[in-house]
Amino acid sequence: MKKIELVDGPIAVDALVKECHDEHCGAVSVFLGTTRRWTRGVETAYLQYDAYRDMAIAKMHELADEAVQRWNPQCVVIVHRLGRVDIGEASVLIAVACPHRAEAIAACHWLIEELKHQVPIWKKEWYAVQAPTWIHP
Repeated sequence: MKKIELVDGPIAVDALVKECHDEHCGAVSVFLGTTRRWTRGVETAYLQYDAYRDMAIAKMHELADEAVQRWNPQCVVIVHRLGRVDIGEASVLIAVACPHRAEAIAACHWLIEELKHQVPIWKKEWYAVQAPTWIHP
């Protein structure tokens, strides 16, 4: 199973992780990126994400397909939130189910790193006491 989405509201973390579980797999590795309160000593009010939607979805599919080729997972879920993401809320979820933990962990780690480098999703940090800043991936 492969599920790739850009969402404009909260990510359904529990449901997506449960959906990724496969009875043939002994491991589901999950990365959940959330909005932190402090960045480089500056208080963050919230984050804002924007994307080139069609290209981002296409690139996310390419990454999932490559992960399938490399680690043969039974499930790959990549969901990224767009718009405003408040402190403590999830901005990205990656879940990978494989028969063994080493492959699940490796695939999950590779996917988040490549998503950050290759997918046209941009983050703007809104701070509590200074002007916002677009963050280069």
